[in-house]
Amino acid sequence: MSDQNNHEDIREGVRKLCLDFGSGYWQRCDRDRAYPVEFVEALTRSGYLGALIPEQYGGVELPIGAAAVILEEIHRSGGNAAACHAQMYTMGTILRHGSAEQKARYLPGIADGSIRLQAFGVTEPTSGTDTSSLHTTAVRKGDRYIVNGQKIWISRAEHSDLMLLLCRTTPIDQGRKRSEGLSVLLVDMREIPPAHLAIRPLRTMMNHSTTEIFFEDMPVPADALIGEEGKGFQYILSGMNAERILIAAECIGDAKWFIDKAVSYANDRVVFDRPIGKNQGIQFPIAKAYARMRAAELMLREAARRYDDGHNPGEEANMAKLLAADASWEAAEACLQTHGGFGFAEEFDVERKFRETRLYQVAPISTNLILSYLSEHVLGMPRSY
Repeated sequence: MSDQNNHEDIREGVRKLCLDFGSGYWQRCDRDRAYPVEFVEALTRSGYLGALIPEQYGGVELPIGAAAVILEEIHRSGGNAAACHAQMYTMGTILRHGSAEQKARYLPGIADGSIRLQAFGVTEPTSGTDTSSLHTTAVRKGDRYIVNGQKIWISRAEHSDLMLLLCRTTPIDQGRKRSEGLSVLLVDMREIPPAHLAIRPLRTMMNHSTTEIFFEDMPVPADALIGEEGKGFQYILSGMNAERILIAAECIGDAKWFIDKAVSYANDRVVFDRPIGKNQGIQFPIAKAYARMRAAELMLREAARRYDDGHNPGEEANMAKLLAADASWEAAEACLQTHGGFGFAEEFDVERKFRETRLYQVAPISTNLILSYLSEHVLGMPRSY
């Protein structure tokens, strides 16, 4: 049974690593829209990015509760794991559904960082979160697939060797359900000529290395297919609980950073000859954010425990992500308000973290979709979409 409190050695190790990457480092990356190469390399050398990969493939084979601790501490230290967290969990599709040859070929390199699997090609401009309606096609021609289409909001594609690509191998009108006929290809982007694969960076409100990708008659070897053709939607869904749990951990880390920052400033900032922390108008929002964070943290621990015990904790994982994202946003609001005008100044670093944590209300799954899931699958109400 996994409990995050049992991983103090990991917490301490991550904190120590993060000391070399303080606010100045992350501010420079944000200002320059740069990928945090040095941080990712340090995290790779430490073995943390191979946390969930079995030992037989060169990983550390930790429980997901331990992996959550790694990401939480990165965010609590003021960093942002978005640059590399996909290396930790995206490989799960290969691990669970890939062939023995695919696992042996790719997992050791993913574990030691010599191969980057950071890109996850699912979302499209027209379908958004309606994954079953995607239009990117992969047509089998002999010993290869020919891929045509477009993906958007594909983070880290420029810093990844491999991409898990969800595409349609059976026309939508030939399936009994829209979710049928989708397949997953493991694309080695290093082998694709530029004429067939174009990556366009998208500038967003935070430094997230996100892109738009265009495929034009892109050839992919047939042996790049993960699992069975037509079952890709189920393969993608099977990894969602792990993603929810790990993203929730990042939100908890953000919330703790905001709360610590707000308390420190409230105690030090003197206005009208008294620390502003004496004012209940300052105290109460911070205290409320702390209570919300602790409640979300308990749900996260329960989701991780059930996952590590072999259950399929869809309810708990989704609620953990929902509650943790709300907690981090509430803590961000309290922290910014406590700092007043200084919260908007780059040097205090609040505004960067404020922008970054806002993402989790929308991605990797929006708050509203989680509420729809709970309404239908947990509470038994009619499907709303």
